[in-house]
Amino acid sequence: MKRQKFFREINADLKKVEKELDKFLNVDDPMFSQTCLYLLQAGGKRLRPSFTLLAGKFFDYRFEKLLPVAMALELIHMATLIHDDVVDASLTRRGRPTLTAGWGNTVSMATGDYLFAKALELIVKIDNSAVSSILADVCIEMCQGEIQQIKSSYDTTQTLKQYLYRIQRKTALLIGLCCKLGAKVSNASPRQIWLMSKYGNYLGLAFQIVDDILDITANPKELGKPVGGDIRQGIITLPMIFALKDSLQKERLKELLGQKTKTDAEVAEAIQLIIQAGGIDKSSKVVEQYIVKAKTNLRELPDIPAKAALIELADFIGERSY
Repeated sequence: MKRQKFFREINADLKKVEKELDKFLNVDDPMFSQTCLYLLQAGGKRLRPSFTLLAGKFFDYRFEKLLPVAMALELIHMATLIHDDVVDASLTRRGRPTLTAGWGNTVSMATGDYLFAKALELIVKIDNSAVSSILADVCIEMCQGEIQQIKSSYDTTQTLKQYLYRIQRKTALLIGLCCKLGAKVSNASPRQIWLMSKYGNYLGLAFQIVDDILDITANPKELGKPVGGDIRQGIITLPMIFALKDSLQKERLKELLGQKTKTDAEVAEAIQLIIQAGGIDKSSKVVEQYIVKAKTNLRELPDIPAKAALIELADFIGERSY
């Protein structure tokens, strides 16, 4: 993703966020400093702090007030990625070895907990009880989404409603929170805060569905990790739910997705059946619907460059290939 295209309005401040994160995680403990900076240097889209800053641009934009919020939200996101990699036994992310691959599960989990604690340290500096309360509620729901995913592994009877419940908590809430807090800390009105939150929430749902599509269809080198990970781990995603309903070989697909041990050939067979049943095409249409809903919530906001950036960003998320 070319940062200057979407984030030209906040590019200078986004670089400052990156610099401050680097300083903040360069701690005295050599192990945590090493693991945290390894994660930070792995890059990433930095979507969460970007949403926070862009949301603030519509209102009383003060970078010094938004900085700890943007940093805290990115640290929470990084912590969730570590925990995901441990649970999923992932060895690569963004084309690089995960912490799990390099340091093992124990150090990885400790690093994830440490990042979460460092995020709390930043939230305290904001000195806003409402922000702390909102963030706490979202973190609780994110954990509930993760537990729901673990409980529902290999369950081929999952419904669309159950899937949306899970990705709402696992992904969408945090992106919605970035937009919500960016507006709130910048003194937006309750209506404006709600609009920004809804924009981020719909975009978060689209983002996760695209992730689930890419896990089946992407080029592994571009994605930065092997495809078919969800199939191997028993995570039932939207393309699978559609395919399980419509496939001419639904019993075979159900058997493949429900079994806990799969060969590479069986994963490839499941992928083919999902594609043939139209699971990808139908999921892509749902993404398009959420992208439209997200952009609709921007209509009441001023026509400023940040609005154009958020519209472009929504379109990118719907079309991305990594």
